[in-house]
Amino acid sequence: MAQNENLAALSGAGVSVWLDDLSRNRIRSGNLAELVATRSIVGVTTNPTIFQVALSEGHAYDDQVKELAAQGADADAAIRTITTDDVRSACDVLAEVFESTGGVDGRISIEVDPRLAFDTDKTVAQAVELWKIVDRPNLFIKIPATEEGLPAITRVIAEGISVNVTLIFSVQRYLSVMGAYLDGLRKARIAGHDLARIHSVASFFVSRVDTEIDKRLEQIGSDEALALRGKAGIANARLAYAAYQDVFDGGNHTSTYSHLASSGGNRQRPLWASTGVKNPDYSDTMYITELVAPNTVNTLPEKTLEAFADHGELRGDTVSGTAADAQGVFDALTGVGIDLDDVFAVLEREGVEKFEKSWDELLTATTAELKSTGSN
Repeated sequence: MAQNENLAALSGAGVSVWLDDLSRNRIRSGNLAELVATRSIVGVTTNPTIFQVALSEGHAYDDQVKELAAQGADADAAIRTITTDDVRSACDVLAEVFESTGGVDGRISIEVDPRLAFDTDKTVAQAVELWKIVDRPNLFIKIPATEEGLPAITRVIAEGISVNVTLIFSVQRYLSVMGAYLDGLRKARIAGHDLARIHSVASFFVSRVDTEIDKRLEQIGSDEALALRGKAGIANARLAYAAYQDVFDGGNHTSTYSHLASSGGNRQRPLWASTGVKNPDYSDTMYITELVAPNTVNTLPEKTLEAFADHGELRGDTVSGTAADAQGVFDALTGVGIDLDDVFAVLEREGVEKFEKSWDELLTATTAELKSTGSN
């Protein structure tokens, strides 16, 4: 099977293409392996919403739920078993990619319970537990970039565990995330871990920024404000990439990373998340075409993946050297009255709340399924 030309070109431009979805049906049917073979997929991300949808559709989990009910498992234990089984199987599907890329790609991400987003100690404990349960070197543990998540990132990296930092909305928080990662690498080296085996990505959310800011621009309603719609998300990501370059390629922090790199430390790559376009007035591939840069990851819902496979355009690196223009967009947003600090605070809070809601729905549905199965 041949790779799709558009997606192969995107990969060739330095963008690792990951799928933002996972289900047991996708694994068992061979669809995930097919996407690796034909759509340049080299990684998979999951979150509570993805698992909630997967478990609510079809009958792929019925037999396992029946077994867990017979064992007396509660909903939390059942969900942990079901999701870690799926992630372990997906890790095995992408094991060859993991080996061929030297551990850079071939990664599957699983998120800590979103109810722990503001509890550092419990986040660390569950991250270690998930790492042991899945027991695959190509696993990423997803930890949210809340203030309480930052020390958890450092502590989990220090344990030699690879981390996908999620729910990053602002460049300021992203700088803290990179600092937490580098601190973790330093502690991991002191603890005797092989730094070359520790990897990390920083998931910077894109479309949600536009959704929130566009809503506020429309409330302002002036011509100046309306002209800025659809520009904030890409500008924010481009500023994030400039911050990444400053830390890992030049600027004040490079000596910190260079010292760790000499011991095998890897870069923490930027990952563009929330790349499904919400506004039908915008190009359905804008968060791909406008965010092409070396050493990045773009994690795509299948609908967006197929859109780019069908009609995506590649114009080379559309990020490097754009920081000044991106800052101009932010200056203009501030000029028309957008409170960016408030935007990012709202997005972080809502991001955690959305995942908590999905997790609660998953718990409720699983509890009902366990009771129904157990009574039969």
